[in-house]
Formats: sequence, structure tokens, C-alpha cells
Amino acid sequence: MTGAAMDPASFVRLRRLALAALAIGYLHVVFGAIVRISGSGYGCGNHWPKCMGAWFPPLDRTDLVVELSHRYLAFALTLAIVGLALAAWARHRDAGVGGAGGVLRPAGLSALLVLVAAVFGAVIVKLDLQNRYVVVVHLSLAMAILAALAVAAIRAGAFGRAMADAGGGSGRTLGGARALVAITFVVLVMGALTANLPGASFSCLGFPLCRNGYGGAFPYQHIQLTHRVLAFAVFFHALGLVVGVRRRDESAQLARWAWATFGTILAQVLLAAVMVELGLPLWARSAHEAIGTATWLVVVVFVSLAARAGGAGGAPVGAAMPVRPLAGAAGERA
Repeated sequence: MTGAAMDPASFVRLRRLALAALAIGYLHVVFGAIVRISGSGYGCGNHWPKCMGAWFPPLDRTDLVVELSHRYLAFALTLAIVGLALAAWARHRDAGVGGAGGVLRPAGLSALLVLVAAVFGAVIVKLDLQNRYVVVVHLSLAMAILAALAVAAIRAGAFGRAMADAGGGSGRTLGGARALVAITFVVLVMGALTANLPGASFSCLGFPLCRNGYGGAFPYQHIQLTHRVLAFAVFFHALGLVVGVRRRDESAQLARWAWATFGTILAQVLLAAVMVELGLPLWARSAHEAIGTATWLVVVVFVSLAARAGGAGGAPVGAAMPVRPLAGAAGERA
């Protein structure tokens, strides 16, 4: 049973551990994209956890260095997550750590997920699995780990949790944010399919329309087109959330994160256009993955803060919020 007072220093320690694990997790995902894009996935052969049969192989090949660096990041991420989970367990009787809404649950979930991801990665390497859908499963696990770590960090007081706890949110914003998380995850999965299915990346040359035409000559074109349509759905949905938060005069904290969400999505769409028009250069594909991962994190933080703002202090979830007219409307009625 929780309820004991939490030592502020311990809470700060948990927050720092969660943020450190989140930063390493982000780098791990981004570097994983570099491994895939550069074709370095089998730089260590089919050896795991060793690389080319050795713990410290000679660094004489670029693909080996890239893959080995990715594995070192995975090891560092595992240590950080295990450290966070153990630290949370050590304080699980304290208020804000154990039980519903505490740090321990998302920390424990991230530890479980990183174990599953490690075993899954080992199976891929040992069995030399070439199925393109395997990469999508691996990416989905990585996104779930990042989401769990982001929630753990928020529950430990990061990303302005205290301001969100003061209330000022609404059920409509929370519902919209939850929908945004779901659609964004599907967009990420469709993006992974586009990047990994043979020919899908080059099946639609041009932005936003395909200058190379449509039809059976491009067997995976429907995958990329679905990815694009859903990406634009995310863009306009995020824009609607920004407008809604402002009209309902919700908290400044939610407004900032709504704008941050829209801003990262806008940056991702613009980069996608540049990437396609330039012929999918490696640097643009890597940047697209990096900003896409950042977008996922921002969306998760936004929905988490929206849940706290709508359910704690201020107006409860589902309660009506005052609606503020858009700029100029008040003057027109005067």
C-alpha cells in the first residue's frame, strides 16, 4: 500500500533516471534507422551478443562499427531502464511511485519491453531473419519503450507535470490527444513498411502527388499513399487540437505542448517533401526517422499532460470549458 511521504531528493533521482533512459532510448532508435539505411544490420554477422565472434572485434569495417555502436547503445539503454525500475521499486511504498499513477508501473513496463526487444533482436540475428515485417515489429517495440519512459518521466515530475496537475484541461482535448496518439502510431508503422518493403520508397516520386503515375507498375504504392494520407490526417488533427485548446481557453501548459506537437508534425511533413523531391538521400531519410521519433515522443507527452490537466484540479475530464472566441471575433461583435 502506498502513501508514505516521498523524499524530494529520491523523486529528483527518479526523474533524472527516467530522462536519461529516455534520451538514450531516443538515440538508440535514431541510430537503429542509420543501421538500416546504411545497410549495416549484419555488420556483426549472425553473432549475438558477440560481434563476429568477439566481444571487442577489430573496428576495420564501417558496417561493423555502425552495428556495434547500435548494440552498445542498446546495452546502455537496458542498464538505464533496469536502474530506473530498481530505483522505483526501492521506493514503491512512497506516494507517487507505487500504485496507479506512480512511476513504478511505466518503469516496470519499459523494463519488460526492453527485455522482449532484446530477445526479439537476438532471434532476428541468430536465425538470419530477412522478413521485412520483422523490422516493423522491432520499431513498434521501440516506440512502446519510449512511450513508457516518457510517461515514467512525467510521473516523476518532468515536462511540466506540476502545471498540468493544476488543471485547466478538458475532456475534448484529452479525447483528441488520444486519437492523435493512435493515428500517429499507425503512421509510424506505415512509414516503417514504406521504408522496408522493396520499391515502396520509390513508388511515389513527387510530393504531394506521384509524378510517376499510379497503378500496378508500383506494387507497394498503396502502402506509401496510405502513409501520406494518414500523415496529413495527423497534421490537420493536430492543427484542430491547437485551435480547440485556444478556443476553450485551456492552460498555457497544454497550449505550449499543443503547439509543440503541431510544430514537430509540420517539420516532419516539410522534411518529407524535401526528402522525396531530392530523391531520398540518406541524410534526409535519417533525419525523417529522427523527427518522426521526436514527434511520437511529443505526442505521448501531450496526451499524458492532457490526461493530468483534465483529471486533476481545475475542470474534471468531461466538464465543459469556457470557449474563447478567435482573434477578431470579439471586436466584430462590439
